[in-house]
Amino acid sequence: MADPSDLLMDRTLVLLRHAKAVPPESMPDLDRPLADRGRADAAAAGRYLVAQGIDADLVICSPSTRTRETWQYAAEAGATATDIWYDRRVYSAGTEELLEVLQDVPADTRTVVLVGHAPGIPWLADELALDGTSPSRVELTQKYPTSGLTVLHLTTRWSDVTADTADLVDYVIPRG
Repeated sequence: MADPSDLLMDRTLVLLRHAKAVPPESMPDLDRPLADRGRADAAAAGRYLVAQGIDADLVICSPSTRTRETWQYAAEAGATATDIWYDRRVYSAGTEELLEVLQDVPADTRTVVLVGHAPGIPWLADELALDGTSPSRVELTQKYPTSGLTVLHLTTRWSDVTADTADLVDYVIPRG
């Protein structure tokens, strides 16, 4: 049974779009690895997480090669995770599916990194962030390139995560 104090626990959610992959016409979409630039950018994302002091309790990653490699290169650059889940629901997921994935996160988890794809990751970032007019929020609705990374702060339980339940902490595009 979850501790009732978990309601007061601060949570961090990092939404990371996979880094640049090889062109889609070269192989099946699920099998596309990172391009050279993608490997460098994924490492830059890892360095960003380290610099911000973000240690993941859980990484939830699409099973695609490019998302798995994005986390691999981030981890090689120093990003850490206590546990990693490869969840098929993240591949080709929209906002509702990604919210369902997050709602399944164990209650005692403080920090989650979700590594996925566009348009799901950008849509989710926009959906979760409380209404605001910061330049970062505007960018979320305009363009969310490969390696785009959003950091959100939540005070709700994972099981209660819905639209407009997070504060936008940062939006960056790490480049290697």
